Amino acid sequence: MGFLTGLREYLEAHYEQSHFGEIRHSGEPHFFRIHEVGGVTGEVMEDRTYEVLVRKDSGEEETIHKTSIQYFFPAEHREKIQKLVKKDSKVEALGLEPIIPARPRHHIKNKTLFPLMDEKTVVFFTMLEGDVLRGIISGFNRYEILLLLKGGLPVTLLRHAVYDLRDKKGRCYLKSTQETLRDWHKSALYVSE
Repeated sequence: MGFLTGLREYLEAHYEQSHFGEIRHSGEPHFFRIHEVGGVTGEVMEDRTYEVLVRKDSGEEETIHKTSIQYFFPAEHREKIQKLVKKDSKVEALGLEPIIPARPRHHIKNKTLFPLMDEKTVVFFTMLEGDVLRGIISGFNRYEILLLLKGGLPVTLLRHAVYDLRDKKGRCYLKSTQETLRDWHKSALYVSE
């Protein structure tokens, strides 16, 4: 058995945080990529356990269930970010729905995310509707992964909406694969006991 240096401290400081809570009442509109709907732009007015209340540009308020949200980012970057989002047509063709129960989701272990973040590894996240986002992990918590795209553009991914995670070489970092590969053992942060 071993451990990753700094992981426990990182989780104590960040794991229970929510980016929804951080942007609530910020006055800054965000674009929310919503399953099947496309997207909604607005300001987060309330961060509830399972939903967010968003005041849209029109002034109308809409309650959005968090499992419908795949990712979100500051609306001012929408044009630039949308140019960087690619599509995996094979995943898109699967017509996947949001995965409500936690068990069948495509999980990523914290001990996998932490070295990828520390080493600034370029990764590719594929979301349930086939959107592919390339960037560097800048943080994560229980429900979200913070990704910096080209030019440092910030995107918050919802962990429940991730379909796949790979590096440039195509290596998979999902829990189902990493249970065997255990790439965190290869990290300079790993200390064997």
